[in-house]
Amino acid sequence: QVQLVESGGGLVQAGGSLRLSCAASGRTFSSTAMGWFRQAPGKEREFVAAIRWSGDSTYYADSVKGRFTISRDNAENTVYLQMNSLKPEDTAVYYCAAKFTTRMVVGRYEYDYWGQGTQVTVSS
Repeated sequence: QVQLVESGGGLVQAGGSLRLSCAASGRTFSSTAMGWFRQAPGKEREFVAAIRWSGDSTYYADSVKGRFTISRDNAENTVYLQMNSLKPEDTAVYYCAAKFTTRMVVGRYEYDYWGQGTQVTVSS
């Protein structure tokens, strides 16, 4: 079992930055692929970014590429999402997710564990 708790969301103006954190507890965090997803009102939950267990490989949705950076600190059992140049369309609840595997995981339905989400609101 893995428990995930997101933090760092909030209200920011367009062009601003936020850093989300996802703290993990339970089984060995370093053995997990991690991902960030988001869900806006009335929309499906969508993939944002993913990182392999070792941190040596990352993958991003086209909509955030060049603006968002995913990283992890296995010693601190935490994964981060640095979000720069935020746009109003980035407004959503952001979720982190985990899966015990050595490969990259992008698909929403492949993840086994989810946090409760943190709200990000970008004003224009």
